[in-house]
Amino acid sequence: MKIMLYAIPVFFLLIGLELLFARLGRTRLYRLPDAVSNISCGIVQQVGGVFLKTAVFGLYWWVYEQWRLMDAPDTWWSWILLFVAVDFCYYWFHRCAHEISLLWGTHVVHHQSEDYNLSVALRQSLLQPVFSTFFYLPLALLGFSPAVFLVVSTWQTLYQFWIHTRLIDKMPAWFEWIFNTPSHHRVHHGVNPRYIDKNHGGTLIVFDRLFGTFQAEDEPVVYGVTDPLESWNPLWANMDYYARFWRDWARVPGWSNKAAMLFRKPGWRPAVPGHAPAFREVVPESRVKFDTEPGPFVNGYVLGQFVLLLLATSWWLDSIGQGLGSGEQLRDRLAVAFFIVVGTAGLGGLLERRRWAPFVEILRFGVLGGVVLCRIY
Repeated sequence: MKIMLYAIPVFFLLIGLELLFARLGRTRLYRLPDAVSNISCGIVQQVGGVFLKTAVFGLYWWVYEQWRLMDAPDTWWSWILLFVAVDFCYYWFHRCAHEISLLWGTHVVHHQSEDYNLSVALRQSLLQPVFSTFFYLPLALLGFSPAVFLVVSTWQTLYQFWIHTRLIDKMPAWFEWIFNTPSHHRVHHGVNPRYIDKNHGGTLIVFDRLFGTFQAEDEPVVYGVTDPLESWNPLWANMDYYARFWRDWARVPGWSNKAAMLFRKPGWRPAVPGHAPAFREVVPESRVKFDTEPGPFVNGYVLGQFVLLLLATSWWLDSIGQGLGSGEQLRDRLAVAFFIVVGTAGLGGLLERRRWAPFVEILRFGVLGGVVLCRIY
């Protein structure tokens, strides 16, 4: 928690530098609604993830305490070994998340942006830890302590921030061969037919080379997903895939087809009347980005409120490191969490010019005002 909290200012400093260099180079990398949506997904993931990550980390700790086969030594080489092992486990989760429909819903959020910049690195799914944790449990069986695992996996995650940029073309050849780089990861975010389901590595790219999922960047990348989200709402971003999936799943005849939909590739549908072909190929030349024009007043309001949400999130993450508390303290922290999460949806709705968005704004400020009044009286 503390490592991530200290990383937040660094993230925004680098985003600011990327914006500056893009302006100097007269390259448009950012759109305000998309960047706000990306970072809002990260906010929801961090706030909601406090509760989920506590549960899934508890599972790792329980397996370690009850079932470990040995005790891994606490040496410099064991830390390096664990770093490689974490990246290996991440590769297989990441690959399965792209190739198994049920898991794709926990990862698709990260790919929904049709831009590619450092804000996309912060666009994360709320539900991903629920499934990814099971891929790391073998490390608990091998005796890697929960504390060391948590530190190493956090650093492995932080590494992946800088590779979400278009400003860096290629790294030195030796680095490109071993490590994941912006060039490799741009491929991973592409919907070009030759780029789909490639380059799943986190820190290292060697596992993609070993297991046949490597693809070099050899044509301009078109970013996004094959079925565009077309929304700036981070809460809907986490539900959209499963809502579409459930609609199709309920209509598909036969339990064998329903089971196949869960475990086959995303987009697979049985060859029955009334259903589209299993996979729809994206034609990059005809791709049009989702966009809205809320106007300068709404943009200004959203930007101001978004800064307030960022400050509230930083305070909340810092305070929650000491526990949820009880009584008034618990009430206050839950109210601020509500203010933050619902606020991200409200701002997304305003950017989409939704009629319900102003009422959401009134609701969240009403809740926060009620807490303040309770404190006073």
